[in-house]
This record gives sequence, C-alpha cells and structure tokens, in this order.
Amino acid sequence: MALRKTATVSSRKTSAKSAAKASNGGPIADFDREEELKAYREMLLIRRFEEKAGQLYGMGFIGGFCHLYIGQEAVVVGMQMAQKEGDQVITAYRDHGHMLATGMEARGVMAELTGRRSGYSRGKGGSMHMFSKEKHFYGGHGIVGAQVSLGTGLAFANRYRGNDSVAVAYFGDGAANQGQVYESFNMAALWKLPIIYIVENNRYAMGTSTARATAQSNYSLRGSGFGIPGVQVDGMDVRAVKAAADEALEHCRSGKGPIILEMLTYRYRGHSMSDPAKYRTKEEVQKMRSEQDPIEQVRLRVMEKGWATEEDLKAIDKEVRDIVADSADFAQADPEPDVSELYTDILL
Repeated sequence: MALRKTATVSSRKTSAKSAAKASNGGPIADFDREEELKAYREMLLIRRFEEKAGQLYGMGFIGGFCHLYIGQEAVVVGMQMAQKEGDQVITAYRDHGHMLATGMEARGVMAELTGRRSGYSRGKGGSMHMFSKEKHFYGGHGIVGAQVSLGTGLAFANRYRGNDSVAVAYFGDGAANQGQVYESFNMAALWKLPIIYIVENNRYAMGTSTARATAQSNYSLRGSGFGIPGVQVDGMDVRAVKAAADEALEHCRSGKGPIILEMLTYRYRGHSMSDPAKYRTKEEVQKMRSEQDPIEQVRLRVMEKGWATEEDLKAIDKEVRDIVADSADFAQADPEPDVSELYTDILL
C-alpha cells in the first residue's frame, strides 16, 4: 500500500475495517471491544507507573534524571499494537512507557529506576539506559539523537540478514535538529532500510517551544530532501496511531525504505523531574487534559458503546494499580548491586 509523500495521513483505509477520521483528518483504526480495552489497559499501566515513579523520585528512591511519559501513552501503545514479533524498538531517555509497552516487566523497570540488582541493567543503567534483547528493546539513550543512528544500524542489520523485521526509532522534536539524524536519513534512504522514524512532537524541546527553536516545525517534512515520505498523526488518539503504524510497517516490509511518522502529542509534566515547566500556562495543560487525553478518549468510547461499565474500568484500574504498587514494593526491598558489578559489562 503506497503512502503519499505529504504532511498528513492518507485518507485511505488501512485495513478491511472501516476507518473514521482523526482530529487532523487522517484515518483511524476501527477498534473492536478487545482492542479498545487492551489499549486502555496498556496506556493506563504506563500512566500509573509514571505517576508512581514521580512519587518515588520525590521521596529520594530514584536518583539522577527521570523523564516521565504522562500524556504521550497513545504513541507507543498504538505502535506496539501494529508491530509483530522481531520488530525492534529504540528510543531516547523518556523511555519507561516504551519498556512497558514492549512487554518488559514493571518490577524489572522499577528496580532499575531505583538502582537495584533485579533491574533490567542490573541497577547500573537507571532511568535512561535499560535494555531487553528478549523484548527487542534496545534502549533508552541519554545522548540526544544518538538512538536515531543506532536504530538505523538495527535496520541495516535487518536488511543484511534478509529478515522481515522493521526497526522503530523514537526521538523528540528537539532531537530532530541534531546533525546525526540527517546522516541517518541519508543512509536509510540510500539503502532503503526498513525503519520507521517516529518524531514524538510534544511541542516543547527541554523548556523551549518548537515555534521558537525550529525553522520547520512540520517534522513530517524533515526527510523530504532524501525522498523519505512523512506523515503527521494525531498522537493523542491510539486508533490514529495504529492506523498510521499499519501503513508505515507495510511500507517498510515491502522494501520501500524508511518513513517518518510525526506524532502530534503532548507531555503533561516537565521535561524531567527537575523542570517546573513555567514556560507554559496551567490553562494550556488543563485544556489538553480535558479535551484530548488519550486514556479518557478510550474510556468514553467503551462506555458509550456499552463495551464496559464504570465498574469494569475501575477493576482494570485496580489491577493496574496493584501491579504498579507491587513493582514499587519489590524495587524498594530488592538489594543494591554487589560492588563486583562495577567490573561487569565493560568492553575493552
């Protein structure tokens, strides 16, 4: 299925199911009851986990940097719903949501956040550097834009091996101005590598609005000089993300090379836990929460369609809260790494 090289999602259907329109005019996937509730649970797990991580950070159990994904949950959940086993994921430092969406255990992620030995990097990576080869998750990277080049390398490996896997590389609107991003675009386009570049445009790079920091704020156009098609997606609607992901994955698997998906999303919290976010108004944040919250959209849909009652959704929330609470208890009780871990995982 061909993708138009424009800044908006093609209006064609992405599957045999009928597709309505997202807020930006693009298609949305027609979710059934099971898909809606799956998306609801996965996004809620990320939301509750991040809320708990914020609490533990404030209590001093998590040190260093900590970047929360609250508000952006629909992006990674919608993408993961379209991906298949073997597709790789790599992202930046706002990564806890991506870890959970790929199936990494909440206990292991929280243990790593608190620097404990049962963490995914044995307590040595912290918030920004976790990996799971089993789940095809390749980080978590603290260097701005570094994961774009590494993700391109994953795509090169897929092409070299002749498999059917697609690499999905997430980065933010701030990282989109980094030079290595365009070196990666050039390589991917030249060799038609199977990679989806996802720009999570949450409107603010660090503490600076994209309107003040970039000459071209339509990030879906950033690959046009290399012949890479770009698509703008309503990143607050999990169905719109799933629809765009279906097309993008088909584009890559059919040998047409890379594609850019610009996810128009929003983060409710500061850039990191040390950011008071005084560069925007409380009214702006509240407007997004009340009108476009990705989890609330699903909750209202399933209620209106009679697919779940208020009690059903409360039960899901309780299940999720129990998982998160258990992960926090586990992490705080888990021992710190042995001093011998200082000498492991070192490449000379």
